[in-house]
This record gives sequence, C-alpha cells and structure tokens, in this order.
Amino acid sequence: MIKRLLNNKLAMVAIVIIALYIVLGIAAPIITPYHPNSINVSNKYAEMSLQHLLGTDHLGRDILTRLIYAIRPSLLYVFGALFASVSIGATMGFISGYMKGYVDTVIMRLCDIMLAFPSYVVALALIALLGAGAENIMLAFILTRWAWFCRVIRTSVMQYTAADHVKFAKVIGMKDSSIIIKNILPLTLADIAIIASSSMCSMILQISGFSFLGLGVKAPTAEWGMMLNEARKVMFTHPEMMFAPAIAIVIIVMSFNFLSDALQVALDPRIESKKNVNPTKKGVMPS
Repeated sequence: MIKRLLNNKLAMVAIVIIALYIVLGIAAPIITPYHPNSINVSNKYAEMSLQHLLGTDHLGRDILTRLIYAIRPSLLYVFGALFASVSIGATMGFISGYMKGYVDTVIMRLCDIMLAFPSYVVALALIALLGAGAENIMLAFILTRWAWFCRVIRTSVMQYTAADHVKFAKVIGMKDSSIIIKNILPLTLADIAIIASSSMCSMILQISGFSFLGLGVKAPTAEWGMMLNEARKVMFTHPEMMFAPAIAIVIIVMSFNFLSDALQVALDPRIESKKNVNPTKKGVMPS
C-alpha cells in the first residue's frame, strides 16, 4: 500500500503541501518578520511590496504574517481535535467490534445518541453556554466526531476479527489486548487514515465558517475565517485581503481531499482499475 501511495504523484504533492503548512505554522515566530497583532494605522491598506508581500489590512498588520500565524488555529488546533476524537473513537470502536455482545450494544447506543446531534448544533450550543472561542469549537468536534469514528472503525474491526489469523491467535491462547495490537490494529490503520484525512476537510471548513461568523477564534488572534470576515467590507477595493486566506483554505482542503482519495486507491487498487476500464471492452456495451 505504501509503495502505491508513493507512486501517486498527486498524493505526494498533497503530502508536501500539508507538511509545508505544518512547518510554517510551527515556525511562524521564526520565519515571519512582523508580529501578527502589530498595529500601524498609518500604514493601513498598504499595497504589495518587498516590506509587505501581501500588503497590510485595515489596522496596518502584515497580511502574510497573519496568514502564516492563522495556520495554528485553522490547522494545527484542528489536528489536535482530530487526534483526540480519533483516539477516543478508535478505542471505543476496537472494544465494541472485538468484544461484541452487550458491550457492543451499549457503545453503539451511545454513538446513536451522539450522532443524533449535528456538529454545528453542538458547537452552537457550547458557544451559547461557554462563549465564543476556538477551544469550544474543538470540544464540539471531539464530542461529535468520536462517535462517527467509533462506528466506522467498529465495522473494520468486526471484519478483521473474523479473519483466520485472528481466530488462530485466539485458539493458541493469546491475550485479547495482544491480538488487537498485533493482529487487528495494523490492518485498520489504513482505514483510520482515510477517514481522518477526509474528516480534516470538513473540520477546517467548519472552524473557518464559525470564525467568519464571529463565533470561533477571538480577535485579535489570526484565523483564516476571521480574516475573510475582516476583508469582506473592502473586498472590491482591496481584494487581496480576501484572496489570501481564501486561497490558503482551498489549497489545504484540496490537499486533504487528494490525500484521502489516494489512500483509498492505495488500500483498494480496484477503485482505480474500475475508473480506467473502457466500457467498449470486455463485452460491456457503452451507455
């Protein structure tokens, strides 16, 4: 699977872009010449120049600097929420899919309850109770996403539990924890990677959407959605203020989409072969 993934040029480009975003977000204080919240009203709406490659905003803040710092709440914080929700969901999914019976029933009913509330509704409820802020959005992601991950991973675990090598491990007396870690977990890593990469797209768009509405990251913290909100009033006179964060969102979301597609093809090459089948061959009549 790894070899097929490495041979996919689009997947490698996506991985490089994602890695570049992460490095820029982590190293933002080192590589940016300005502070993201440094105000210079006398230099507001400055045009692109060597001093300000993307110009400045309505408060004279460097747009490129804020764009790079915005990677932290828009991507790195989402990574943290994704890791937490995947960890909880995978743990519950493994327990549910492997133990089955009463344990499986209880966990699945809990998942049904959590999935009955859309993530947007849960996020809005938490914002109403606790106030606006990125931490409340991340909490909403964790509360809603873990149940979805649990249900998907449970299906994979139940499939692999029925495999011959797992049955043999049970017969020879291996501990359940050892069977899960050594025989089932490696087989489910690809499935976990696929659903995690596809979920990143919606989570990035959601936190940007909430920030655009003023319900996410609080000012003056730089965030792509908030930058779009600040730029909408001058979108015709200073379009660069809106293009920069919009393009940043589009690029990272497309990268995760391409990576998710590549992972699916690497896991099941038949998906790609079906796309390349000529309908006039093999006795199949064209539609």
